[in-house]
Amino acid sequence: LSMCSKLCYAIGGAPNQVAGSAASFFLQIYLLDIAHITPFHASLVLFIGKASGAVTDPVAGFFISKSRWTKIGRLMPWVLACTPFTIVSYFFMWYLPPFVSGRVAWYLTFHCLFQALTTLFQVPYSALTMFLSTDQKDRDSATAYRMTMEVLGTLIGAALQGQIVASAHVSPHCTVNPSANTTDSWHDTPSIPDPSDPLSHQVIYMIAAGVIAGVYLLGIVVLFLGVKERDDPYALKSDRAIPFCKGLALTMKHGPYVKLTASFLLISTAVQLEQGNFVLFCTHAAGLRNHFQYLVVTILVSAVVSVPFWQKFLQRFGKKCAACGISWMIPFAVMLVTIPNLILAYFVAFISGLSIAASLLLPWSMLPDVVDNFRLQNPHGKGHETIFYSSYVFFTKMSAGIGLGISAAGLEFTGYKPGICRQSDDVILTLKLLIGAVPAVLILLGLFILLFYPITEESRKETKLALEELR
Repeated sequence: LSMCSKLCYAIGGAPNQVAGSAASFFLQIYLLDIAHITPFHASLVLFIGKASGAVTDPVAGFFISKSRWTKIGRLMPWVLACTPFTIVSYFFMWYLPPFVSGRVAWYLTFHCLFQALTTLFQVPYSALTMFLSTDQKDRDSATAYRMTMEVLGTLIGAALQGQIVASAHVSPHCTVNPSANTTDSWHDTPSIPDPSDPLSHQVIYMIAAGVIAGVYLLGIVVLFLGVKERDDPYALKSDRAIPFCKGLALTMKHGPYVKLTASFLLISTAVQLEQGNFVLFCTHAAGLRNHFQYLVVTILVSAVVSVPFWQKFLQRFGKKCAACGISWMIPFAVMLVTIPNLILAYFVAFISGLSIAASLLLPWSMLPDVVDNFRLQNPHGKGHETIFYSSYVFFTKMSAGIGLGISAAGLEFTGYKPGICRQSDDVILTLKLLIGAVPAVLILLGLFILLFYPITEESRKETKLALEELR
């Protein structure tokens, strides 16, 4: 597999991450402080949107598994068809409608559409890994390229969004106390709404949405022109496609897949909680209101540059061993919660980037091994790849939606009020728990389950030889 093909494949996945990153980091604070909907309604928008994307996964897997081969492949037509609709739904997700009473329904509709359409892109795109090459090293290398570009896309999305919209979250009636140490200490001001015109903030968000939509279009063009999809390299003419429901039942009984999915379901939920609440934590709980966009960029730069390191690490020491890097963020996140110091915040951001890179690379690098293992146990079936990928994305999205929904509902319960300089102590405590304690528990549980994951480096080599013999 040529470097050009790997690079074009990787670039194709970046736009989804650009848009997803902007939404993960900024949608919650946009809904609360710009659209001025209640935390409860924001939790509904976040949870139902993620849930709609999750429900779309098995549906997408079902229809894609029944797709016929075309001149451009079986998966590529799905990627191309959903792109223009994804761009439109993303753009309107950041639009402030002139009416007030129906805003919740507006954001719920377009967030659900965006999540569902990104699923229709993500399932065939991720399954495309299995149809780039028959060689495990090639697939692992393509996955590393993809993860590097996807994390870079996450960086671009957060950086673009953060730099463009930062001015929308600086309240002119909040004053900084310069006599404080290294953090920004905000005076106790009356709980009054921000007097700034929300329409001017809306224009800023629309500009950011337009820029990211342009990046989306460019990435898909590169993917289409630079990647050639191959037919199933292991299938015989006599092999029959596994019916979707039967394949799903077999998937749920496959031990390595169940353990891998359960582990990274918890870990990805922890990462989503960090992303979804980080800007709110910096703004309201850590006194780092003027630094959140730079901290986000630090996290993502660290993640981008560390993906090649993790790829080399897992090649030398194994994939299960590389999972230990995910736990690095735990002690430093707890330190940031207890000691909200500016210098410490940047150090925590750097370490968190290392852990996030490992959490993104490992499941997508391990999933092809699970698919190969399943293929060896079911040698005369085909078409199961999309079932594996769609069900994996379903579980991770559903868990992330539940986590984000509960976190936003927690802010509602503790009395979060948009547009004020200083939130109540209960809100600050909730944000600290959502950044420190809750992700730590989820990551530790996920890593404990991963200890029982049965595919080792030796069994991978045995599977590779057996599949080559089969082919």
